[in-house]
Amino acid sequence: MSRKPDRSTAMIQIIEQVKDEFPLYDADTFKCGPDNSCIGCPKKLMEMVETEVSYWEFAIQRGEVPTFDEINRFGKMCKNIKRGLVRNNIMAA
Repeated sequence: MSRKPDRSTAMIQIIEQVKDEFPLYDADTFKCGPDNSCIGCPKKLMEMVETEVSYWEFAIQRGEVPTFDEINRFGKMCKNIKRGLVRNNIMAA
């Protein structure tokens, strides 16, 4: 029987999944479209994800343990941002 991860490990696992799935370091994702036909702003969405990822990586390194609410909020935010990036054809579904 496998054990559930502790809160820090759970957050690290979500961060690793975000880094694998999101085009965080692709320069094209941080540019606005030529005709401003975006549904939501992919540039701002990616900046928000990048900021949160950086914050939590640093916080966990310092020994801060995220609460269940913070883990849930981060996961929900990433899910909603992924939906916005799919709508803008930045990511596949």
